[in-house]
Amino acid sequence: MSDPHVHTPDVRPGIRQRVLVLGATGTIGRATVRALVRAGHEVICFVRPRAGPKGALEAQDSRRLLTGATVRFGDVRIPESLERDGICGERFDALVSCMASRTGAPTDAWAIDYHAHVHALEAARAAGVSRMVLLSALCVQKPRLAFQHAKLAFEKVLIDSGLSYSIVRPTAFFKSLSGQIERVKRGKPFLVFGDGTLTACKPISDHDLATYLADCLHDDSRVNRVLPIGGPGEAITPRQIGENLFALLGRPPRLRQVPLALLDTLVGVLGTAARLIPALADKAEFARIGRYYATESMLVLDPRTGIADAAATPSTGSETLFDFHARLLNGEAAPERGDHAVF
Repeated sequence: MSDPHVHTPDVRPGIRQRVLVLGATGTIGRATVRALVRAGHEVICFVRPRAGPKGALEAQDSRRLLTGATVRFGDVRIPESLERDGICGERFDALVSCMASRTGAPTDAWAIDYHAHVHALEAARAAGVSRMVLLSALCVQKPRLAFQHAKLAFEKVLIDSGLSYSIVRPTAFFKSLSGQIERVKRGKPFLVFGDGTLTACKPISDHDLATYLADCLHDDSRVNRVLPIGGPGEAITPRQIGENLFALLGRPPRLRQVPLALLDTLVGVLGTAARLIPALADKAEFARIGRYYATESMLVLDPRTGIADAAATPSTGSETLFDFHARLLNGEAAPERGDHAVF
Protein backbone atom coordinates (compact mmCIF):
# COMPACT_ATOMS: atom_id res chain seq x y z
CA MET A 1 0.00 0.00 0.00
CA SER A 2 1.28 3.49 -0.81
CA ASP A 3 2.27 5.78 2.05
CA PRO A 4 -0.88 7.84 2.88
CA HIS A 5 1.31 10.77 3.87
CA VAL A 6 2.61 11.22 0.31
CA HIS A 7 -0.51 10.22 -1.63
CA THR A 8 -1.22 12.53 -4.55
CA PRO A 9 -4.77 13.93 -4.46
CA ASP A 10 -7.21 13.19 -7.24
CA VAL A 11 -9.02 16.50 -6.87
CA ARG A 12 -7.89 19.43 -9.02
CA PRO A 13 -9.04 23.07 -9.15
CA GLY A 14 -11.90 23.68 -11.52
CA ILE A 15 -13.11 20.08 -11.47
CA ARG A 16 -16.67 19.60 -10.28
CA GLN A 17 -16.82 16.94 -7.61
CA ARG A 18 -19.68 14.85 -6.20
CA VAL A 19 -19.37 15.56 -2.48
CA LEU A 20 -21.17 13.77 0.33
CA VAL A 21 -21.58 16.03 3.36
CA LEU A 22 -22.30 14.90 6.92
CA GLY A 23 -23.29 17.30 9.68
CA ALA A 24 -24.79 19.68 7.16
CA THR A 25 -27.51 21.17 9.38
CA GLY A 26 -25.15 22.54 12.03
CA THR A 27 -24.09 26.14 11.73
CA ILE A 28 -20.65 25.26 10.33
CA GLY A 29 -22.19 22.55 8.16
CA ARG A 30 -24.67 24.92 6.55
CA ALA A 31 -21.93 27.42 5.78
CA THR A 32 -19.76 24.64 4.34
CA VAL A 33 -22.56 23.45 2.07
CA ARG A 34 -22.95 27.03 0.79
CA ALA A 35 -19.20 27.23 0.15
CA LEU A 36 -19.16 23.92 -1.72
CA VAL A 37 -22.16 24.93 -3.84
CA ARG A 38 -20.50 28.29 -4.63
CA ALA A 39 -17.42 26.38 -5.76
CA GLY A 40 -19.56 24.49 -8.29
CA HIS A 41 -19.58 21.05 -6.65
CA GLU A 42 -22.52 18.67 -6.70
CA VAL A 43 -23.38 18.42 -3.01
CA ILE A 44 -25.42 15.65 -1.41
CA CYS A 45 -26.22 16.08 2.30
CA PHE A 46 -27.21 13.20 4.55
CA VAL A 47 -29.12 14.50 7.56
CA ARG A 48 -31.58 13.38 10.23
CA PRO A 49 -35.31 13.68 9.44
CA ARG A 50 -35.54 15.90 12.55
CA ALA A 51 -32.30 17.88 12.66
CA GLY A 52 -30.92 20.94 14.41
CA PRO A 53 -30.98 21.78 18.13
CA LYS A 54 -33.53 19.54 19.91
CA GLY A 55 -34.68 18.22 16.51
CA ALA A 56 -36.38 21.49 15.64
CA LEU A 57 -35.73 21.23 11.89
CA GLU A 58 -38.16 19.16 9.86
CA ALA A 59 -37.35 17.83 6.40
CA GLN A 60 -38.64 20.92 4.58
CA ASP A 61 -36.60 23.16 6.89
CA SER A 62 -33.40 21.27 6.11
CA ARG A 63 -34.05 21.50 2.37
CA ARG A 64 -34.66 25.24 2.67
CA LEU A 65 -31.47 25.80 4.68
CA LEU A 66 -29.37 23.70 2.29
CA THR A 67 -30.41 25.38 -0.95
CA GLY A 68 -28.41 24.19 -3.96
CA ALA A 69 -27.71 20.77 -2.45
CA THR A 70 -29.55 17.47 -2.64
CA VAL A 71 -30.80 16.53 0.83
CA ARG A 72 -31.31 12.90 1.83
CA PHE A 73 -32.62 11.66 5.17
CA GLY A 74 -31.65 8.85 7.50
CA ASP A 75 -29.59 7.98 10.56
CA VAL A 76 -25.83 8.24 10.27
CA ARG A 77 -25.44 6.07 13.37
CA ILE A 78 -26.86 3.12 11.41
CA PRO A 79 -24.46 1.98 8.64
CA GLU A 80 -27.28 0.43 6.61
CA SER A 81 -29.16 3.72 6.60
CA LEU A 82 -26.16 5.67 5.35
CA GLU A 83 -25.61 3.19 2.54
CA ARG A 84 -29.28 2.78 1.63
CA ASP A 85 -30.65 6.29 2.18
CA GLY A 86 -27.55 8.44 1.76
CA ILE A 87 -25.18 6.88 -0.74
CA CYS A 88 -27.92 5.01 -2.64
CA GLY A 89 -25.46 2.88 -4.60
CA GLU A 90 -23.97 5.98 -6.29
CA ARG A 91 -20.36 7.09 -6.77
CA PHE A 92 -18.82 10.03 -4.94
CA ASP A 93 -15.50 11.82 -5.19
CA ALA A 94 -15.15 13.28 -1.70
CA LEU A 95 -16.55 13.06 1.81
CA VAL A 96 -16.76 16.23 3.92
CA SER A 97 -17.76 15.85 7.55
CA CYS A 98 -18.77 18.68 9.86
CA MET A 99 -20.48 16.13 12.09
CA ALA A 100 -19.91 16.20 15.83
CA SER A 101 -21.57 14.83 18.94
CA ARG A 102 -24.32 17.15 20.12
CA THR A 103 -23.38 17.22 23.79
CA GLY A 104 -19.86 15.87 24.25
CA ALA A 105 -21.19 13.27 26.72
CA PRO A 106 -19.12 10.06 26.53
CA THR A 107 -21.78 7.81 24.98
CA ASP A 108 -22.76 10.41 22.39
CA ALA A 109 -19.14 11.29 21.64
CA TRP A 110 -18.05 7.73 20.89
CA ALA A 111 -21.23 7.02 18.93
CA ILE A 112 -20.83 10.04 16.63
CA ASP A 113 -17.26 11.35 16.76
CA TYR A 114 -15.82 7.85 16.37
CA HIS A 115 -18.15 5.00 15.39
CA ALA A 116 -20.39 6.93 12.96
CA HIS A 117 -17.32 8.39 11.29
CA VAL A 118 -15.65 4.97 10.98
CA HIS A 119 -18.77 3.54 9.31
CA ALA A 120 -19.06 6.59 7.04
CA LEU A 121 -15.43 6.27 5.98
CA GLU A 122 -15.92 2.61 5.08
CA ALA A 123 -19.11 3.34 3.13
CA ALA A 124 -17.53 6.30 1.35
CA ARG A 125 -14.51 4.26 0.29
CA ALA A 126 -16.85 1.63 -1.18
CA ALA A 127 -18.60 4.44 -3.08
CA GLY A 128 -15.36 5.52 -4.74
CA VAL A 129 -14.39 8.39 -2.44
CA SER A 130 -10.68 9.15 -2.58
CA ARG A 131 -10.59 12.28 -0.41
CA MET A 132 -12.00 13.23 2.99
CA VAL A 133 -12.12 16.62 4.68
CA LEU A 134 -12.75 16.29 8.40
CA LEU A 135 -13.74 19.09 10.76
CA SER A 136 -12.08 18.23 14.05
CA ALA A 137 -11.15 20.58 16.93
CA LEU A 138 -7.99 22.26 18.19
CA CYS A 139 -8.67 21.12 21.75
CA VAL A 140 -7.67 17.54 20.86
CA GLN A 141 -4.06 18.71 21.20
CA LYS A 142 -4.52 18.30 24.96
CA PRO A 143 -7.10 15.53 25.34
CA ARG A 144 -8.78 15.18 28.72
CA LEU A 145 -12.42 14.72 27.73
CA ALA A 146 -14.36 11.87 26.15
CA PHE A 147 -15.19 13.70 22.93
CA GLN A 148 -11.55 14.70 22.45
CA HIS A 149 -10.38 11.09 22.75
CA ALA A 150 -13.12 9.98 20.35
CA LYS A 151 -12.12 12.60 17.78
CA LEU A 152 -8.45 11.65 18.07
CA ALA A 153 -9.27 7.97 17.66
CA PHE A 154 -11.06 8.64 14.38
CA GLU A 155 -8.32 11.00 13.17
CA LYS A 156 -5.91 8.06 13.49
CA VAL A 157 -8.28 5.77 11.56
CA LEU A 158 -8.50 8.34 8.77
CA ILE A 159 -4.74 8.92 8.63
CA ASP A 160 -4.11 5.17 8.44
CA SER A 161 -6.87 4.59 5.85
CA GLY A 162 -4.84 5.33 2.72
CA LEU A 163 -7.34 7.97 1.56
CA SER A 164 -6.19 11.52 0.95
CA TYR A 165 -7.31 13.64 3.87
CA SER A 166 -7.36 17.10 5.37
CA ILE A 167 -8.02 17.24 9.12
CA VAL A 168 -9.02 20.77 10.04
CA ARG A 169 -8.74 21.80 13.70
CA PRO A 170 -10.30 25.24 14.22
CA THR A 171 -9.99 27.40 17.30
CA ALA A 172 -13.05 28.92 18.98
CA PHE A 173 -16.25 29.57 17.01
CA PHE A 174 -18.04 32.91 17.16
CA LYS A 175 -21.22 31.22 18.43
CA SER A 176 -19.36 29.84 21.45
CA LEU A 177 -18.18 33.31 22.47
CA SER A 178 -21.42 35.24 22.03
CA GLY A 179 -23.55 33.81 24.82
CA GLN A 180 -23.31 36.83 27.12
CA ILE A 181 -24.42 39.52 24.69
CA GLU A 182 -28.04 39.58 25.88
CA ARG A 183 -27.12 39.73 29.57
CA VAL A 184 -24.73 42.61 28.89
CA LYS A 185 -27.43 44.44 26.91
CA ARG A 186 -29.72 44.03 29.94
CA GLY A 187 -27.16 45.85 32.09
CA LYS A 188 -25.57 42.85 33.75
CA PRO A 189 -21.80 42.41 34.06
CA PHE A 190 -19.76 40.25 31.72
CA LEU A 191 -18.58 37.10 33.54
CA VAL A 192 -14.94 35.99 33.32
CA PHE A 193 -13.09 33.21 35.07
CA GLY A 194 -10.17 34.41 37.15
CA ASP A 195 -9.14 37.81 35.89
CA GLY A 196 -10.28 37.10 32.33
CA THR A 197 -6.78 36.63 30.94
CA LEU A 198 -6.29 32.94 31.72
CA THR A 199 -7.05 31.90 28.15
CA ALA A 200 -6.87 33.28 24.62
CA CYS A 201 -8.04 32.22 21.18
CA LYS A 202 -8.27 33.32 17.55
CA PRO A 203 -12.02 32.97 16.89
CA ILE A 204 -13.13 32.07 13.38
CA SER A 205 -16.44 32.81 11.66
CA ASP A 206 -18.66 30.18 10.09
CA HIS A 207 -18.12 31.71 6.65
CA ASP A 208 -14.33 31.87 6.90
CA LEU A 209 -14.05 28.34 8.28
CA ALA A 210 -16.45 26.98 5.66
CA THR A 211 -14.43 28.56 2.85
CA TYR A 212 -11.27 27.01 4.28
CA LEU A 213 -12.90 23.58 4.47
CA ALA A 214 -14.25 23.74 0.92
CA ASP A 215 -10.89 24.90 -0.43
CA CYS A 216 -9.24 21.79 1.04
CA LEU A 217 -10.75 19.80 -1.84
CA HIS A 218 -8.43 21.40 -4.37
CA ASP A 219 -5.49 22.80 -2.38
CA ASP A 220 -2.57 20.37 -2.68
CA SER A 221 -0.75 22.04 0.21
CA ARG A 222 -3.49 20.81 2.58
CA VAL A 223 -3.38 17.16 1.53
CA ASN A 224 -2.60 14.56 4.22
CA ARG A 225 -2.12 17.21 6.86
CA VAL A 226 -3.54 18.14 10.23
CA LEU A 227 -4.44 21.81 9.87
CA PRO A 228 -4.94 24.06 12.90
CA ILE A 229 -6.67 27.28 11.89
CA GLY A 230 -7.95 30.45 13.49
CA GLY A 231 -9.56 33.65 12.35
CA PRO A 232 -7.85 36.92 11.42
CA GLY A 233 -6.09 39.26 13.83
CA GLU A 234 -4.38 38.82 17.15
CA ALA A 235 -5.40 36.31 19.81
CA ILE A 236 -7.92 37.73 22.26
CA THR A 237 -8.83 36.99 25.88
CA PRO A 238 -12.27 36.80 27.54
CA ARG A 239 -11.50 40.11 29.26
CA GLN A 240 -10.93 41.78 25.89
CA ILE A 241 -14.17 40.28 24.57
CA GLY A 242 -16.12 41.71 27.49
CA GLU A 243 -14.47 45.12 27.32
CA ASN A 244 -15.15 45.33 23.59
CA LEU A 245 -18.83 44.49 24.08
CA PHE A 246 -19.24 47.37 26.50
CA ALA A 247 -17.33 49.68 24.15
CA LEU A 248 -19.68 48.73 21.30
CA LEU A 249 -22.62 49.56 23.56
CA GLY A 250 -21.05 52.87 24.58
CA ARG A 251 -20.93 51.88 28.25
CA PRO A 252 -18.10 51.65 30.79
CA PRO A 253 -16.95 48.04 31.20
CA ARG A 254 -18.41 45.93 34.03
CA LEU A 255 -16.72 42.58 34.44
CA ARG A 256 -17.39 40.12 37.25
CA GLN A 257 -14.65 37.68 38.12
CA VAL A 258 -15.77 34.12 38.84
CA PRO A 259 -13.28 32.12 40.94
CA LEU A 260 -12.07 28.93 39.32
CA ALA A 261 -12.54 27.30 42.71
CA LEU A 262 -16.29 27.32 42.05
CA LEU A 263 -15.80 25.25 38.92
CA ASP A 264 -13.40 22.94 40.74
CA THR A 265 -15.97 22.39 43.47
CA LEU A 266 -18.71 21.67 40.93
CA VAL A 267 -16.49 19.21 39.07
CA GLY A 268 -15.55 17.47 42.31
CA VAL A 269 -19.09 17.24 43.66
CA LEU A 270 -20.58 15.96 40.40
CA GLY A 271 -17.69 13.55 39.85
CA THR A 272 -18.22 12.01 43.28
CA ALA A 273 -22.00 11.92 42.85
CA ALA A 274 -21.68 10.26 39.45
CA ARG A 275 -19.80 7.35 41.00
CA LEU A 276 -22.78 6.77 43.28
CA ILE A 277 -25.52 7.74 40.81
CA PRO A 278 -24.52 6.78 37.24
CA ALA A 279 -27.32 8.94 35.81
CA LEU A 280 -25.24 11.98 36.81
CA ALA A 281 -22.26 10.93 34.68
CA ASP A 282 -23.17 13.22 31.78
CA LYS A 283 -23.60 16.22 34.08
CA ALA A 284 -20.19 15.51 35.57
CA GLU A 285 -18.69 15.43 32.07
CA PHE A 286 -20.39 18.73 31.18
CA ALA A 287 -18.80 20.29 34.26
CA ARG A 288 -15.38 19.01 33.16
CA ILE A 289 -15.98 20.42 29.68
CA GLY A 290 -16.83 23.82 31.16
CA ARG A 291 -13.71 23.84 33.30
CA TYR A 292 -11.55 22.77 30.36
CA TYR A 293 -12.64 25.70 28.22
CA ALA A 294 -12.36 28.10 31.16
CA THR A 295 -8.70 27.23 31.64
CA GLU A 296 -7.26 26.17 28.27
CA SER A 297 -6.34 28.51 25.43
CA MET A 298 -7.54 27.50 21.98
CA LEU A 299 -4.17 28.10 20.32
CA VAL A 300 -1.50 25.83 18.85
CA LEU A 301 0.69 24.32 21.56
CA ASP A 302 4.45 24.66 21.29
CA PRO A 303 5.60 21.01 21.01
CA ARG A 304 8.70 21.72 23.09
CA THR A 305 7.08 23.56 25.98
CA GLY A 306 3.39 22.64 25.75
CA ILE A 307 2.55 26.34 26.03
CA ALA A 308 -0.16 27.92 23.85
CA ASP A 309 1.48 29.96 21.08
CA ALA A 310 -0.59 32.62 19.33
CA ALA A 311 2.15 33.28 16.76
CA ALA A 312 2.15 29.61 15.75
CA THR A 313 -1.63 29.55 15.24
CA PRO A 314 -2.43 30.14 11.54
CA SER A 315 -5.10 32.65 10.58
CA THR A 316 -7.55 32.83 7.71
CA GLY A 317 -10.53 34.88 6.62
CA SER A 318 -11.57 38.48 7.08
CA GLU A 319 -14.18 38.79 9.87
CA THR A 320 -13.11 39.18 13.50
CA LEU A 321 -15.24 38.37 16.53
CA PHE A 322 -15.45 42.09 17.27
CA ASP A 323 -16.80 42.70 13.74
CA PHE A 324 -19.40 39.99 14.33
CA HIS A 325 -20.48 41.42 17.67
CA ALA A 326 -20.87 44.83 16.07
CA ARG A 327 -23.14 43.29 13.43
CA LEU A 328 -25.14 41.47 16.09
CA LEU A 329 -25.69 44.65 18.07
CA ASN A 330 -26.65 46.54 14.89
CA GLY A 331 -29.22 43.86 14.02
CA GLU A 332 -27.28 42.81 10.92
CA ALA A 333 -26.69 39.26 12.18
CA ALA A 334 -28.51 36.84 14.46
CA PRO A 335 -26.87 34.72 17.17
CA GLU A 336 -27.15 31.00 16.54
CA ARG A 337 -25.54 29.01 19.31
CA GLY A 338 -26.88 25.53 18.57
CA ASP A 339 -26.12 22.40 20.57
CA HIS A 340 -22.42 22.98 21.05
CA ALA A 341 -22.40 26.22 23.03
CA VAL A 342 -20.25 26.10 26.16
CA PHE A 343 -20.64 29.58 27.66
